[in-house]
Amino acid sequence: MTKIISIGTAVPGYKHQQMDIRHFMEGVFALDPVERRKLAYLYQHSGIDNRYSVIPDYSLPPAAWQFYSPEESLEPFPDISKRMDWYKRYAAGLSVAAINNCLQDQCLRQECVTHLITVSCTGMSAPGLDVELVELLGFPRSTKRSSINFMGCYAAIHALRQGDQICRAERDARVLIVCTELCTLHFQKTPSPDNIAASLLFGDGSAAVLLGNGEGGLATIRDFYAEFLPSGKKDMCWEITPYGFAMTLSGYIPELIRADFRPLVDRALENAGWVAAQVDDWCIHPGGKRILQAVAHCLDLPDAQLEDAYGVLREFGNMSSPTVLFVLSRMLAKGTGGKTLMAAFGPGLCIETCCLEAVVS
Repeated sequence: MTKIISIGTAVPGYKHQQMDIRHFMEGVFALDPVERRKLAYLYQHSGIDNRYSVIPDYSLPPAAWQFYSPEESLEPFPDISKRMDWYKRYAAGLSVAAINNCLQDQCLRQECVTHLITVSCTGMSAPGLDVELVELLGFPRSTKRSSINFMGCYAAIHALRQGDQICRAERDARVLIVCTELCTLHFQKTPSPDNIAASLLFGDGSAAVLLGNGEGGLATIRDFYAEFLPSGKKDMCWEITPYGFAMTLSGYIPELIRADFRPLVDRALENAGWVAAQVDDWCIHPGGKRILQAVAHCLDLPDAQLEDAYGVLREFGNMSSPTVLFVLSRMLAKGTGGKTLMAAFGPGLCIETCCLEAVVS
């Protein structure tokens, strides 16, 4: 059975307090006093204290901005070309930091990696991040590479599925997965509900996972299950525009999850031969505070069962694909053991799950 051997995480150097980001948004959105009070309420009840970004501007006065024009109008507004230039400038370095964290044990040196899977929905080029990482890390040019692009917040579990398939087919495979997102590059200045929601939630980060067979490891991968909810196709989507990637993030998403998540979880557990009462830990993607509340409600979970998800949301915000791996890293570090169900949500509305079991030493 495929094992999760190690996990590493990394964030950019600029740490922004949620209230500093709010002040940036108040100026850029040019809100009247009533709308400012509404925005302040949303930020105060977001469940987020900090977010990280490759952009320093969100905590600086306009005269010191580096990515945006030093005017509250932000004109000229960064186009897609500038945003992709910044992605190319910072994504590889952040990925290397997460990978080095993942492979820091002397017995997990880079030479053991046979496959590399890169995951991102916030930047693309060809040759892409996979080739950059092979060169930066000194991997053999024959390293088998694959890229998962534009799948959103559930893409880490999709990558785990692909890595598991490789490990099952090749006994000696060591699959390195790295999920890197620079969500803050894609801020949109029009104060629509979708843009306000995105500006409230998203941060930058990277997470790397090494998979393989054999003894040891942190957890064993047991099974995967995925569905998409056609009723949510228009409620969460991610599109490329001339001025960055634009997110549609409907306020109905928590209600969709509240209504449909439990039956999907039951099908996922049945597929794995488990029942809900056997699950010791719930590793849920913290897409937002209301999403975690909806999950807790439909699964009848106490807040303590989701404390790691709430903790990652509070410290980092929603980083898209790496976020659920940040949660898993915290859970596995505790070494509580038992059965874990991972779940993440993304455009579609797509939901991916993974069943994990602790390695018995």
